[in-house]
Amino acid sequence: MTGHLARAPSPPPERSIGWSNALSRRFGNMAGRRAYDLIVPSGHDRAALPLVVMLHGCSQTARDFAIGTRMDQLAEELGFLVAYPDQPRSANLGKSWNWFRYGDQGRDMGEPSILAGITRQVMDEFHVDPARVFVAGLSAGGAAAAVMAQAYPDLYAAVGIHSGLASGSAGSMSAAFSTMRRGALLTPIRARHPVPTIVFHGDRDDTVSSVNGDQAIAQARPDGEMITDTIEGRSQGGMAYTRTLMTEPGGSWASEQWLLHGGGHAWAGGHPAGSHTDPSGPDASREMLRFFMAHPKGDGSTGL
Repeated sequence: MTGHLARAPSPPPERSIGWSNALSRRFGNMAGRRAYDLIVPSGHDRAALPLVVMLHGCSQTARDFAIGTRMDQLAEELGFLVAYPDQPRSANLGKSWNWFRYGDQGRDMGEPSILAGITRQVMDEFHVDPARVFVAGLSAGGAAAAVMAQAYPDLYAAVGIHSGLASGSAGSMSAAFSTMRRGALLTPIRARHPVPTIVFHGDRDDTVSSVNGDQAIAQARPDGEMITDTIEGRSQGGMAYTRTLMTEPGGSWASEQWLLHGGGHAWAGGHPAGSHTDPSGPDASREMLRFFMAHPKGDGSTGL
C-alpha cells in the first residue's frame, strides 16, 4: 500500500518535558492518520542515532506511556530517538491497537502500514542508524509490536513485547478476549524471518495470560538447535524473576524471556505516575534497551 506523508507545520510544535523535547508529528496514508510524539535527545546532530518505536496499551495515551516507561529519560541518558504513536478512540473505543483484526496484521495494510510509515518518516527526517531501529509495546501495544516484527523484519532489528501476544493469535474481538485469557487455540504461525525478541510477562497477569508470552517467544524462534540458559534473580524492588536466554549457535538471532513472579499486567520497573506500571519489578525499559543495542542489523554498532 502506498501513501502520502502528512507533514507537521514548519517549524514543528514542541514542548519541553524536562530532559528533552517532544515534537508533535502526524503521519497519514490510505489506511488512516495517526499523531505521534517524537523524543529527540540533546546533541542529536552529532551522529546517527538508534530509534525506538513505543506502542502504548489499551486505555493509555502516548504521553501516559512515556511517563510510565521512562523511555524519555533513557533517550536523553543514552542518546536515542523515541517515537510514541497515539491510537485515537476513533480507531478503537478503548484506544487499543487492533492487533486482533486480520486487516491489521499484515505488511502494507491497516495499522501496520501506518506504524511503518511513522518509522520511515522519522528515518527520513532525522539522522537515524537503519541498523538500530526497534519496536516495543505493552499489552495491545506488545501484540502490535509482535505484528510489526513479523510484517517488517527488514525495518526492525529487534522487538520488545511486554504483557503482549504473538502476531496473528486472534482474528476477531471475541477471539481476542479468549486468547488473552488462555492463549491462542492454534499455534501462531512461525515468523519467516525471525528477529531478536525480548519478552516480559507477569505470571499473575489476569488480563493477558503468561502463556501468550510463551507463544510470542516460540513464534520468533528460528528452526534448528538453540542454546538455552536460565537465570533466577530478584529485582531491587524485591520481585523474583526467571530470565531465559536462547541463542542460535554461531548465529545472530537471540531471545530473552523474563517471567516475573507475582507480576501482574503492568510495565516492570515503571514509574508509578504512569498507568499500568509495577515499580517493584526489574527495569524492563533499561533491559530492553540493553537487548536492543546488542542486536543491530548486519554489522551495525553494538553500543549506544
